[in-house]
Amino acid sequence: MTATQGRTAVSLQIPSIPCPFPSEINPHVEETERESFAWLCASGMIPDEETVERYRRARFGDLAARTYPRVDREMLRLVTDWCMWLFAFDDGFCESVRHGRRPGKLVRELPELLRVLDDLTPPEHFRSPYARTLLEVRNRVAAHALPDQLDRWCAATRDYLYAQVWEAGNREADVVPTVEDYLFMRRRTGAMPPVVTLIDIAGRFHLTPEHWMHPQVRELTQLCYDLVVWDNDIFSYAKEQRHDRARHNLINVLVAHRGRSEEEALEEVLAMHRRAVDRMVELDAAVRAWAPREVIEFVQGLEHWVSGHIAYALASSRYTQP
Repeated sequence: MTATQGRTAVSLQIPSIPCPFPSEINPHVEETERESFAWLCASGMIPDEETVERYRRARFGDLAARTYPRVDREMLRLVTDWCMWLFAFDDGFCESVRHGRRPGKLVRELPELLRVLDDLTPPEHFRSPYARTLLEVRNRVAAHALPDQLDRWCAATRDYLYAQVWEAGNREADVVPTVEDYLFMRRRTGAMPPVVTLIDIAGRFHLTPEHWMHPQVRELTQLCYDLVVWDNDIFSYAKEQRHDRARHNLINVLVAHRGRSEEEALEEVLAMHRRAVDRMVELDAAVRAWAPREVIEFVQGLEHWVSGHIAYALASSRYTQP
């Protein structure tokens, strides 16, 4: 189905989104926000003063501080820079007029980024500011990560990049993805694996491969992915609809493929949210019955992402302003 066929024009009133997990904020938020914003401005990834001002108002450092509220100052700066990179790449590269509807162009840009993740190319060979800054972030992650942790983060970032090609192809063809495809790919397009794989690195502990792959931990991790991206779709829907970018939004996908009204689609997403939260609470209790400290800290990190994203989105100009 095309995006035009699936679009409607009703204005939605967003209700409160239930979340039982505590909301915290890192005490180093102000200084890391300033430093990371200066880093971003010097990176070459944001093209003009209008974008600079929009990013200043959005205060992306608040998102990092709310989703990693207990990491130390050095690690908060690392995760803040990474969040800044992801927002800049998404806005300037994936959603831009130049690249967002041209998967071929995006594909041709991937080699430099993938060579960064594979650590194959000297930094002076990179033309793209995205590749140069990704290399800097990767080197900083590598300085604190064990080999399996670095591999997890690199693999998650590769998946994110490939998922952007899928989105660009849908934009080029003006296609609204099916519900099944969207739910599967949204975890990746929403960049959740690349940020969740930093939880243990930034927390300075090690989630072993065995614990990472434990069935209960995997389910909790995927529930976290889903909750954050579904909630993001709720918060961003009105803005995306105004700017004709709602094809990759769960509300619009349900309208297009299941014949829901916008209000019905919103209620369905909220019901999905409630079921996922209930399951996270249930699994949290089950994990605490057997898990060592590192697993419990990781699960708390997942819960911080769910609550921190909601707190950030309710206040951020990225979602509250046109």
